[in-house]
Amino acid sequence: MRVLSKLMLAAAMLAGAVAGAQAQDKTPVKLGAIEILTGPNSRYGIAIQRGFDLALADINKAGGVLGGRPLALAYEDSAGAKEQALNAARKLIGRDRVPLILGPTLSNEMFAAGPVANERKVPIVGTSTTANGITAIGPYVFRTAMPEADVIPVTLKTAQSKFGIKRVAVMYGNDDAFTKSAYDVMKATLEKLGIQVLTTETFGSKDTDFSAQLTKIKGLNPDAIVLSALVEAASGIALQARQLGIDPKVFIIGGNGLNSPKLGEIAGASADGTIVGSPWFIGKKDPANQAFVAAFREKYGDSPDQFAAQAYDTLFIVAKAIDAAGAPDSEKIKDALIKVKHTGVMGPFSFSESRDPADTSGVVVLTMKGGKFQLLE
Repeated sequence: MRVLSKLMLAAAMLAGAVAGAQAQDKTPVKLGAIEILTGPNSRYGIAIQRGFDLALADINKAGGVLGGRPLALAYEDSAGAKEQALNAARKLIGRDRVPLILGPTLSNEMFAAGPVANERKVPIVGTSTTANGITAIGPYVFRTAMPEADVIPVTLKTAQSKFGIKRVAVMYGNDDAFTKSAYDVMKATLEKLGIQVLTTETFGSKDTDFSAQLTKIKGLNPDAIVLSALVEAASGIALQARQLGIDPKVFIIGGNGLNSPKLGEIAGASADGTIVGSPWFIGKKDPANQAFVAAFREKYGDSPDQFAAQAYDTLFIVAKAIDAAGAPDSEKIKDALIKVKHTGVMGPFSFSESRDPADTSGVVVLTMKGGKFQLLE
């Protein structure tokens, strides 16, 4: 008994020493982040970076992770290029030895970088990657962004029931995984709802002239244009549609790429009437969301969008996983992530078994008026 007591005492002292060492360890826990910080689609990546940085300040102000270690982010600019995102993932894993990567921004980039992270057994968490097949890349690939397959059907069904749309023209970017995936969902949903597709027109992500497609669409007189595009192309399409005389009553129903305040800033009144679905809305009245919006405006002098909100919540989700893992260890963080439950500015969040968002009840449908999105009522 005396020997057993001594062993138990020694074990307790060792555990206390380890705990003490952990408590005294102030080494930053550095994570990687791959985002579009330059180039045409940087408006997405910069919004995400701002959401991360705001969350980072809040987390560290509250004590960081693992009993007092500050959290840090190492950013890599992908510039929207698949090869650059791939190289960034290799660099963050190989040189910086990060235990987890946030991003990349676009689904195209995740299809390039995700397999590398998965092969190296480093969890990678997309906050804006909504294409089909993202988490199918492998068990280390997560996303907090709600897939288009969950949002687009709500958007189209709402538009049908409210406006009685029966005939539409469809346009989509055919050289981008994100816009092509959203189009696939649109096509299947329109068929399911019994809405007639008069024509399907394609364009490239770098195109700036859409007059040929829109002239054809004008002649067909649809009830709406169903559009899958990134915000730059979407803005050009909205502007040119009105310049060509397509009636504003022929509104645009968009996928997630249109869900940015930049649409109104670029296209102005031409974007009025645009309808999109979103898992988040700036006007949500709950205190957490209003505090986030106020803090974001104070720090950046601008309003947050969905991408900033998703990034903000994601860093808290990841911080919870690191605490639950007990160490900045990739395998332990991966196992902890799937169990995390968090209520943030997006509302309640948890991962499904497939590492996608488990709860789709928060989807709202928005419309643009006066260059600003508001709830469709």
